[in-house]
Amino acid sequence: CNTLVFCDCSVVLGQDDWSVTYTTQSICALKGSTVELSCSYTYPSGYTVTTTLWFTEWGTGVEPKDLGQDPKYAGRLVYHGDKKKDCTLTITDLRESDSATYKFRLLTDQEGGKYYGSPGVTLSVTDLQVKVTGGHQDKTLTCSTTCTLTDNPTYIWYKNGHKVKEDTSSLDSDSFSDADSYSCAVKYHEDLLSPAVCKCGLFYTHFI
Repeated sequence: CNTLVFCDCSVVLGQDDWSVTYTTQSICALKGSTVELSCSYTYPSGYTVTTTLWFTEWGTGVEPKDLGQDPKYAGRLVYHGDKKKDCTLTITDLRESDSATYKFRLLTDQEGGKYYGSPGVTLSVTDLQVKVTGGHQDKTLTCSTTCTLTDNPTYIWYKNGHKVKEDTSSLDSDSFSDADSYSCAVKYHEDLLSPAVCKCGLFYTHFI
């Protein structure tokens, strides 16, 4: 059925009969947090959906592996979807190894009535790190991530474990002392602190 994109079928159907819509196609989330992959789908009238699944890998000549059967995700997936139109998936306790492109697939009771949605949702999982830049008198501490966190989060700074500042991703030399330790987090995920950084001798050192 080469008139269709991403559809394995033995009968000709209109391309508009099948669709998978991802509300957000790119997400950057914190390690240890929870992310929702919001998704909806349509399929031809008269078909009955028999199987729904999310996958990240698909080998040649075989059906893709259902993430729900992958031990790596055991106890961390919550599928909110149904066999009508909702295909939303939640992943909890995110790990950096969860970084991948996630796609949804549905199978129906009709021969060849199978479909998956592209491009999917690209998930990047990052931790927080405090980066130190500048000279001896004008150092800056920056709460750093490997990707730009989705939803423009509010950063929170801690000195010796106590909250000292909010709404900025950086601290300049007027705001901190070499004798103290500093860590950062983002609002609503205060339990996911970065490793602390302190000045030990001549060098800044990270510790947990």
